[in-house]
Amino acid sequence: MAEIVPQIPKGFRDFLPQKLIYRQRVMETIRKCFESFGFEPLETPTLEYAETLEGKYGQEGEKLIYKFEDKGGRKLALRYDLTIPLSRVVGMYPELVKPFKRYQISPVWRADKPQKGRFREFWQCDVDIVGTRSILADAEIVCIIFTVLKKLGFENFTIKVNNRKLLNGIVIWGGIDEKRTADFLRSLDKLSQFDAETVQKELRDKGFPETALSRFFRMLEDCKDSSNLLSRLKAQLSTIPSAAEGIRELEELFQYLGNYSIPSQQVIFDLSLARGLDYYTGIIHETVVEEPKIGSITGGGRYDNLIGLFFGSDVPATGASFGLERICTVMEELSMLPPCATSTQVLFTLFNHDLLRTILSLATQLRSSGINAEVYLQEDRLKKQLGYANSKGIPWVIIIGPDELQKGIFVLRNMGRGDQEEIPLSRIDEAVRRIGTCARGQS
Repeated sequence: MAEIVPQIPKGFRDFLPQKLIYRQRVMETIRKCFESFGFEPLETPTLEYAETLEGKYGQEGEKLIYKFEDKGGRKLALRYDLTIPLSRVVGMYPELVKPFKRYQISPVWRADKPQKGRFREFWQCDVDIVGTRSILADAEIVCIIFTVLKKLGFENFTIKVNNRKLLNGIVIWGGIDEKRTADFLRSLDKLSQFDAETVQKELRDKGFPETALSRFFRMLEDCKDSSNLLSRLKAQLSTIPSAAEGIRELEELFQYLGNYSIPSQQVIFDLSLARGLDYYTGIIHETVVEEPKIGSITGGGRYDNLIGLFFGSDVPATGASFGLERICTVMEELSMLPPCATSTQVLFTLFNHDLLRTILSLATQLRSSGINAEVYLQEDRLKKQLGYANSKGIPWVIIIGPDELQKGIFVLRNMGRGDQEEIPLSRIDEAVRRIGTCARGQS
């Protein structure tokens, strides 16, 4: 039989235990933050009918959907994001109590070009509010972003906000054909990756008039002076209803964020922010970190018309998506991940099988007290068993040999410090306290 070369497709990854433990802890922190704001979990299938996803992401997004036909001739697709499946769920279950506050932490798939922080299979952590047009909902989403990142240990990050209504108004003001607004904004969204000259060239190549481009980008240049920017735009665009409404919503958003006591320097208005997906309708936002340069780590906004494609009438909604891969990449590069290589808290050594009854009984007691206890599975020299614990990063070892059993004791060894102490078998609860206290990061 020919030897199979062990490999995985480009853009996909294996997660070995040490890295997966870190990821799970990050996801758990995010989950707890979501639930602290009253959000509840939702899970949707990996596969959707292709028509469910098609026509929702714009031309460039459409190319990245993994689509195929099954044996029954059904056209299916791997989910591209978690927003369209949520919209489909709301359409299928009209009895859901509104506002419907849900979160989902799941993998998605895109046939993208792999690069740093970008993969073909990756996880998103989404939080959404469905069923209210209140700007307070948008403010709550921004507050959740701030809260999650602070809980994870981020300090140097900026949440950028804008409003699609304002951008739509500026497009009209600039003399650009309204029918081409989505195409224009898809190119504008690339300002986060390329300089203005490169984006302008792309827009020229698409046939946008030079006079309109010159006027629009001159406004962007003027807006680099952020002092009283919204007030200046309000005066300049007062005759354009969509722009005026977008500015009013942004002013309301910043008022609410002030009540949340979020530092003003960490949430800023950025007129160049466009977000590439076509379904956004109002306030939009994304988060960037100063170092490393990796692009946005969160993104989202309001999409009041999307759910109507499945529901029969428009249902307002707003939300955010946390890019788990980029967040973990940044945390790893900045040494923000906690120093823990294993979920095992204590290892029981095994000298001979005559001691198994005592060892398994004690291990069961520790597990029932919430301690993750592993039993070494074969008779080996103590040095080898301690080496196993050290290699895995297990912080504690319980040693019970024939001599310890005869004395009615066990040895609790701290692998980090290298010291150990004898504890009576009847006082196993003392070991539970010591190990549990260490797990909580206390001395």
